Amino acid sequence: MARRRNRPGDSDDGELSVNDLIEGPTEVISPAALAAARAAGPAPEAGVDETHDLSAYATRDLTPPPTSDPTAAGTGDLTGRAGGHDGGPPAQARVVLPGLPRPAALYRRALRDAVPGIGRSRRPDAAPPVELAVAGVTVDRAHLAEYDRVCGFRLADALPATYPHVLGFPLALRLMTLPEFPFPLAGVVHVGNRITVRRAVAADVPWDFVAHAEHLRPHARGRQVDVVLVGSVDGEEVWRGVSTYLGRERGAGAGTGREPGERPAPPAATAHWRLTPRVGTQYARVSGDHNPIHTSRLGARLFGFPRPIAHGMWSKARCLAALESRLPEAYTVEVGFKLPVPLPSTVAFSAVPGWDFALHDARTGRPHLVGTVR
Repeated sequence: MARRRNRPGDSDDGELSVNDLIEGPTEVISPAALAAARAAGPAPEAGVDETHDLSAYATRDLTPPPTSDPTAAGTGDLTGRAGGHDGGPPAQARVVLPGLPRPAALYRRALRDAVPGIGRSRRPDAAPPVELAVAGVTVDRAHLAEYDRVCGFRLADALPATYPHVLGFPLALRLMTLPEFPFPLAGVVHVGNRITVRRAVAADVPWDFVAHAEHLRPHARGRQVDVVLVGSVDGEEVWRGVSTYLGRERGAGAGTGREPGERPAPPAATAHWRLTPRVGTQYARVSGDHNPIHTSRLGARLFGFPRPIAHGMWSKARCLAALESRLPEAYTVEVGFKLPVPLPSTVAFSAVPGWDFALHDARTGRPHLVGTVR
């Protein structure tokens, strides 16, 4: 097994080696799930890698009949077959996983897919025709406390609005590594996120998650798609997150960005935060989002960034932590991610009652994030 080059405290930045970013056991699709799919007929694609791929079975429901084996995939189908989401596709096949996938193995695949001549060539013209589901996801209180510490939240029994995103992130990540996903995971840009909290949820209840992708659409620099993650408790939807990702593609226009002189002056800052490279590595560990552009100088350079950049969802969480005592029990918070936050750097946070909030570079005023709470 690969080892970290630096133990905590050995260096100023705690940077991870490339091996540390991608190590981890392979997530194996259970024999029960494969048997159920094969019983329905031949797979649409021969030679599928059974240790990773669900794509060959994405057009049919993999939930097998009830079984006495509690570890078999599909024994806890949440709501049966998908029947349409608000603003989503009219119907999608549902694949019920026996548990959350392991993110490390998925990132290993994503990095492999980014290598020319080895990775898959993909340009699907629609979002994947499948949704992934998992039931009974529990909160580890020690993990929750570490997440709160890294993002600046107070320790509390109710989950922060951004925590279910982390809790269900492996399911969304699995969806984004399907061959039917419109673009490779490595190099996609997270450009926006909207979270709707319907009510507060305590840390001692299990969650059910469903993830699907929708609204693939053109963009001046490529194409965008929304990845939707829905969290439910006892059959009631209590949380919904929509992450918008941009896949940059050759041949797309450069867009019409603002000239530097046209940029409006940033709002008056209410706080300044000094960010070190540990923001990237620590958030990667608590979130499971080990994209190397956030955690490694080498990984960042491979994707065109001179330095690692902060996770967008860390930036959003840190802003909400600053507003924590003034947020209602139910609300929607939407952010747009503007320019990346390089690590290290100093950022300026501003907020006005309503709430509208923003994050800017403290020295230049360049915008990093704009958001609203309603």
